[in-house]
Formats: sequence, structure tokens, C-alpha cells
Amino acid sequence: MKTTYIRLSIATALLLGIYSCKKGEASATELEAYASADSAVVVSSDSISSVATMKVKDKQFIKTADVNIEVKDVYEATISIEKSVQELGGFVTHSNLKSNVVSEDTYNTSNEEAMLVKKYQTENTMQLRVPTEKLGELLTLINSKKLFLNSRSINAEDVTSSIKYAELEGKRIKKTSENIDQLKTNKDKVNMSNDNMSENNQQQLANMDVTDNLKYSTIDIYIKEPKLRIAEIAITNTKSIDDKYKFNFMYSAKSAFVEGYYLIQRIVVGLITVWPLLLIGAVIVYFLRKRKPVKKEQATTEI
Repeated sequence: MKTTYIRLSIATALLLGIYSCKKGEASATELEAYASADSAVVVSSDSISSVATMKVKDKQFIKTADVNIEVKDVYEATISIEKSVQELGGFVTHSNLKSNVVSEDTYNTSNEEAMLVKKYQTENTMQLRVPTEKLGELLTLINSKKLFLNSRSINAEDVTSSIKYAELEGKRIKKTSENIDQLKTNKDKVNMSNDNMSENNQQQLANMDVTDNLKYSTIDIYIKEPKLRIAEIAITNTKSIDDKYKFNFMYSAKSAFVEGYYLIQRIVVGLITVWPLLLIGAVIVYFLRKRKPVKKEQATTEI
């Protein structure tokens, strides 16, 4: 019984070792290409930031950027940025363009027509993926669209140690595989193998994510317009339509009072508009009235 327990303990230890080795093997296989691809010493800079384009010998970086800018026209800037990303070999993973309505008012222009006036501000939240070597070029293009830069963050995460660890685990797997082959197949071994296979699949998926993030940089962009826009939309005067098919004395009396009030306002505004003519007329009347008494005095003197 004791011998069986010892054998199971040894089998468990060996299988756990294989699980760790499998994870290392996947990492080494997928990431080794990147470890050798950027072996040259290159530190380049652009008009945006050297972080976006730098390359260092024996170093691997996952690069990301976060940009918050104000543009003249959000829709036009969105289309332009999406087109630029395609041309650079990248793709858009998220784009949420919307208009935030600040106020909305309806003005009746006649008994049948009305005007809906909306004050709004347009914004868009985007996420882009672009080849890492094109990150600096894309940020330059985005920068050219801005009216004002609110914030910008560019990060280069050093993942060199993680890749090296995956390489070491890959070397260890060969020796561990030879040991596990010598174990006798039993129920415990099968169960542990299934569990290890499931976890190993998850680890390989994580390794694929690292590989993808090394190849493609992620850029999060928030763009908005600095001022409110106004939209004027012609609509039907629904209040008059309701009154047309169902007479309501109180509503009609109120509408008549309001229309009369608006009429007075229009008359006053019209008089204010022609104030120079009114002023000239008042001056003429003043001088004419001032001259009349003089003529009467002259007539009295002659008599």
C-alpha cells in the first residue's frame, strides 16, 4: 500500500512538471521569432515620441497608446483615421460615434409647421490595432487631425523576461516527457493528463495573445468637437393638428393669446429694426413744429 502511494506521488510530480513544460514549449515556439527579429540596436524617433518607434537589442516591447483630442468634425476625422489604419495594414476593433444632445426645443413657425432645434456635441471612442512598426506613423497622422490635444499616453511594456522564461521551459519539456513516458497508465494519470491539457490550452491562448500584442500595437482614441452644433429639423406642428381634429376651447384660447403676444413682439422688433427712420422722422417733426410759432408772430406784427 505504501509502495502504491509513493508511485502515485511520483507520477503526480512528473505530470505537473510536464504541464509546466508544455506551457514553456508553447511560449518558446510562438515568441522565439520575436526574440531574434529585433536583435539589432535601433533607437529611432519621430515627431510624436521615441517610445512609439524605439527598438533595443535583446529587448521585446508590447506598445500601447491612449490619445484624447478635439477635432473640427468628429465624423470626418473618424473616416480619415479608419482609412489611414487600413492603409497601414491595421484594423479597427471598436468605434462608438454618438451625439450627446444638450438641449432640444420646438418652435411653431405656422399653424401647420414647426422647427425642432437641437444643440448637441459629437464624440467618438475608438480602438485601433496597427503593426507595431507603424505605430509612430499612425500617431503622426492622428496628431495632424487635432485642434487641441487634451492628453496622450504611449507605453512600451518590456516582456523580455517572460519570453526568456518560456524558452527555458521549452528546453525542460524534453527531459520531463521522457520521464512521463515511463509511468504506467492508470486512472489518476488519465485524469491529471486531461486537466493539464485543458490548462495547457488556456496557456497557449495566452501565448497567442502575447504574440499578437507584440505584432500589433493597440491605440485607444477619444475624439470630440470643442463646441456645440445646432441642428434645425423641420417637423409638423402637432399641437395645431390635434386642435384641428378635436376642438379644445381652452387650448385654442391659450394659443390665440400666445399668438397675440408673439405678434406684439414682432411689431416691437420691427419698430426697433427701423429705428433710424423713426429718429429722422422725429427730428423733422420737431423742427417743423418749432418753426410754426415763428411764422405766426411775423403775421401778427404785420397786422
